[in-house]
Amino acid sequence: MSNDDHNVQRASQLDTASLSDAMDKLGIHGQCYRIKPRSTDFRMAGRAYTLLYGPAGKPAGTVGDFIDDVPPGSVLVLDNGGRDNATVWGDILTEVAHRRGIAGTVIDGICRDVACCLELGYPIYSRDHWMRTGKDRVQVEATNVPVNIGDARVQPGDLMRGDADGVVVLPREHEAAILDLADEIEAAEDQIREAVRGGMRLDEARAKFRYHQLQTREAE
Repeated sequence: MSNDDHNVQRASQLDTASLSDAMDKLGIHGQCYRIKPRSTDFRMAGRAYTLLYGPAGKPAGTVGDFIDDVPPGSVLVLDNGGRDNATVWGDILTEVAHRRGIAGTVIDGICRDVACCLELGYPIYSRDHWMRTGKDRVQVEATNVPVNIGDARVQPGDLMRGDADGVVVLPREHEAAILDLADEIEAAEDQIREAVRGGMRLDEARAKFRYHQLQTREAE
């Protein structure tokens, strides 16, 4: 297993809350604001394959003909500038992505045909969903370029992790440090839970296992 694959596997075992706390500790911004799963059952982890959208020209460009070029295991990351008046993802893309083994889709904008992703169990994270098509309203401007998702910068190949609480992006150059610290945070939380179940006060358990120090950013 390559180091890339190993880190994707590690991320898949960690909660977004722990990864978020680790990034706060390290002073890294990677929480995708207001990007939510269409089902709280959805989970995903993978490397970002990014697309940047813009208003449609005349004639309008494509909205979704990129799908067959996306490597299996990737997370599709679609920056539609937070637009909520037209979709960039629907049931045909969901079906093809699911069949091709793509890990999930993240949209700074909206999707439609939610029933399909729920039926297939294909993870989609977006600002919302609505039925109005993006055809002739938006178009793909560029692929595999840096994009903005919920005020977080995502570069091609960055590690994406999504669960019931939302999505985080781990910048490639910092992912090992984030994963190491998130492991520590989850281990400390497990110890705290076990101590409290055994009768220890919560404040004592948090102090014993240095819970606050693991979350608070160190002075530079």
